[in-house]
Amino acid sequence: MDQKEIKKISGSVAIMEALVAEETEIIFGMPGGANIAMYDALYDYSQQLKHILVRHEQGGIHAAQGYARASGKVGVVFVTSGPGTTNLVTGIADAMIDSTPVVCITGQVAAHLLGSDAFQETDIINISTPITKWNYQITDASEIPSVLAKAFYIARSGRPGPVLIDITKNAQVQFFDYCGYEKCNHIRSYRPKPIVREQYIQQAAELINRAQKPLVIWGQGVILGRAEQEFKTFIEKSGIPAAWTVLGAGAIPSDHQLNVGMLGMHGNYAPNVLTNDCDLLIAIGMRFDDRVTGRLDSYAKQAQVIHLDIDPAEIDKNVSTTIPVWGDCKETLPLLTALIDKKEHKDWRRKFQSLYKEEIDAVIHAELNPASDELTMGEVVQLLNEFTKGDAILVSDVGQNQMATIRYSKLNHTRSNVTSGGLGTMGFALPAAVGAKYGAPERTVLAIIGDGGFQMNIQELGTIMQNSLDIKIVILNNRFLGMVRQWQELFNDSRYSFSDMENPDFVALAAAYRIAGKCVSEREHLRDAIKKMFEHKGPYLLEVMVSKENNIFPMIPAGAAVSEIRLK
Repeated sequence: MDQKEIKKISGSVAIMEALVAEETEIIFGMPGGANIAMYDALYDYSQQLKHILVRHEQGGIHAAQGYARASGKVGVVFVTSGPGTTNLVTGIADAMIDSTPVVCITGQVAAHLLGSDAFQETDIINISTPITKWNYQITDASEIPSVLAKAFYIARSGRPGPVLIDITKNAQVQFFDYCGYEKCNHIRSYRPKPIVREQYIQQAAELINRAQKPLVIWGQGVILGRAEQEFKTFIEKSGIPAAWTVLGAGAIPSDHQLNVGMLGMHGNYAPNVLTNDCDLLIAIGMRFDDRVTGRLDSYAKQAQVIHLDIDPAEIDKNVSTTIPVWGDCKETLPLLTALIDKKEHKDWRRKFQSLYKEEIDAVIHAELNPASDELTMGEVVQLLNEFTKGDAILVSDVGQNQMATIRYSKLNHTRSNVTSGGLGTMGFALPAAVGAKYGAPERTVLAIIGDGGFQMNIQELGTIMQNSLDIKIVILNNRFLGMVRQWQELFNDSRYSFSDMENPDFVALAAAYRIAGKCVSEREHLRDAIKKMFEHKGPYLLEVMVSKENNIFPMIPAGAAVSEIRLK
């Protein structure tokens, strides 16, 4: 922009100009005293920027996360100062550990009041420093264009994550000479992608070509890197069985012949047991979380390890690596694929098939075809699959409902599994489903939630109501904090200390929000109830009364090795 085009605008207008330039589609948020100037500016941008009024700030950031996860774009949330910002903290921490790109724009008291304990003043910069990829406080309006450009660049580049920009009230109303908005594509000393080292690619390929019993374990990095096709090409040429972390689900279809299931505490039997039998472990875009590794001192000690990751800090953090392959897997996987031999590993893959049959006989058959009259979570998810055909976005909460959903759901497409992984935030699913629907409006969004987690952000039914969002909500109601109860049964002699729940009438609550619903408790009525839910136009809540004391197996007990996974 040349000198003649300089104009005077307010800081709040500069925020709107930045969001338009960054092609922001949706803002989730709530106005308050310290950000009212931003909302006043937003009033004039309603044709370019859509705003969704949430009912609680935590709901706002979870919605922004759901939007980012479903769309692959940066989520945006507006909140006011004080409690508005502190209500974001759980969601920011969740986004940080799950590498979700979110830009939080928070209002703050005027600069001359900072540090004075003014009304609704909170030092959100120091509070959020450990849980953001970057944060910054703006006290002068002239900084807004360049700082927001950096915010979006940092949030979406490299290993994504949350960024928080705190803007004082005086900066929001201050006028300054605006010279236009320039997107950021470089920051000195910030290198979002490490340099790919060709020698490591070659060494990794040599190990893969020599391996007799290799195993690929992949995480969300494949999805974040938009490397699904490159990953599929790699495993199909190598013939290596591949297992996924919770957040990696969906990168390849559930029924792909090389997909051998889920890793971790409630994962599939075969990939967990055979992790401690493989001779080469190839980790792609995952961080060796403790729920995946179990006891580190007995994790894959017999295997050489290749670790592909965009974040060098993850290499050797938990598991010692034989060959580190730094870089974006969208770039490194094709380089590796070009150097490996085409193989099938038929005998090795038969071991996975044999152990999977054991799991079917010991766990899966009984879960999907229970002998008792009580419904199980697994059979509900299995029946939902028949209606979604594997094409829906499944948003699960945390606990037994989450594990049942991810274990038994069918996923044909990437970005179909939206859940809280690293932080395990109950209350995530309902607002995240709101965001997912805006992130992929053409897709069916199905939220599967436990009765405990549902009540943690139940107020977002109001957001669904006000916006007439076609979201299908299934509550798996076991009248317990289910995963807590399972642990209490298995490890505390069934001493159910404050984990049983007396719940409200969820269908009546939904009706109060003008959302249709039904409760079902008998198997013979379940199929028709699900059919009615999917045929209904608009939001719908289906409450399914499931067995109170049904457990999720297999299970790796806390402190045990992956090979000590229990089938019962």
